[in-house]
Amino acid sequence: MGYLEKKDAIILLEDGTIFHGKAVGKGGTATGEICFNTGTTGYQEIFTDPSYYGQLMVTTNAHIGNYGVASKDEESDSIKIAGLVCKNFSEIFSRDAAEGDLLSLLEKKNLVILSDVDTRALVSYIRDHGAQNAIISSELEDLDKLKSQLTEVPSMKGLELASKVSCKEPYYFGDENASIKVSALDLGIKKNILRNLADRGVYIKVFPYNSSFEEMKSFEPDGYFLSNGPGDPEPLTSAIQTANDIIEAALPLFGICLGHQIIALASGISTFKMHNGHRGINHPIMNVETGKGEITSQNHGFAINREETEENKNIKITHYHLNDNTVAGIKHVSKPCFSVQYHPEAGPGPNDATYLFDQFINLIKTNQKATA
Repeated sequence: MGYLEKKDAIILLEDGTIFHGKAVGKGGTATGEICFNTGTTGYQEIFTDPSYYGQLMVTTNAHIGNYGVASKDEESDSIKIAGLVCKNFSEIFSRDAAEGDLLSLLEKKNLVILSDVDTRALVSYIRDHGAQNAIISSELEDLDKLKSQLTEVPSMKGLELASKVSCKEPYYFGDENASIKVSALDLGIKKNILRNLADRGVYIKVFPYNSSFEEMKSFEPDGYFLSNGPGDPEPLTSAIQTANDIIEAALPLFGICLGHQIIALASGISTFKMHNGHRGINHPIMNVETGKGEITSQNHGFAINREETEENKNIKITHYHLNDNTVAGIKHVSKPCFSVQYHPEAGPGPNDATYLFDQFINLIKTNQKATA
């Protein structure tokens, strides 16, 4: 491992604010919505999470790359973030399970990496002024050109991104002899969600984001799942219709994150873009039904309307975020359908909410008995 080559670089925010840093390796220019994750570990899971597609990731942990990378930590088949901004980028790593260094993994996608950034100041600014589009670059010869390029970046509001990360053709996951079959709609599904289902005796057929209820039904599943994913949920009219059809058919349905928002939209509840979203692995959630708190992994920039949820006679709030009271979980009062805004698969994060997968399995088994 040699000394990392670094070049002067900047972060130009949509409102004109500039932060300075150093480009690691090849440098270059990248654009996207800038956001931050407060997790102290799990960088590889974050960088490969399809929900982060099109976003410039600011990590609040001071050291990135220091424990290397391993294939078991990947949540998809490639890096999904649009660019990385950090304080200290480490080329040297120390972990017995590591299979290589982070820089080599990121360079496979020619990812622009900025280090030596005052991330505390940058995150504080984003927290106060909200997530916004930005451009990061080591190509500093023409600042006006960078500003012009930034104006062409589309807003995350109204942006459909699930099609960019979803599978193109259906595929299977798990043991084909498993006792339970589930059809999953891939809006940007994470590998650890599939692992959690498979570990509970589920054989999954994963369908592209725009698959219809009839297509998913052809697998003759015992239950349905709507995955996490990037972008604004409102443009996903096909997924909303599919969710509505599953709910109307009174079949077991579980949604996570974007899937949760799709279920809300199918139930007549609107969504909105948050000031800066929830992204980290220590978000406190209250489980209304048990009265217990949960520490959760979260990654979303949109949420569902709480007032409309409370007024909806068919939907009950099951979880809410203790920091800002946003809705974090719902269930249908008469249909076997529930969803959460956070990530119970814990990739990365705590395992407080993995019981939700058991809850889904129990819901399927109850429905199987009722229809036997």
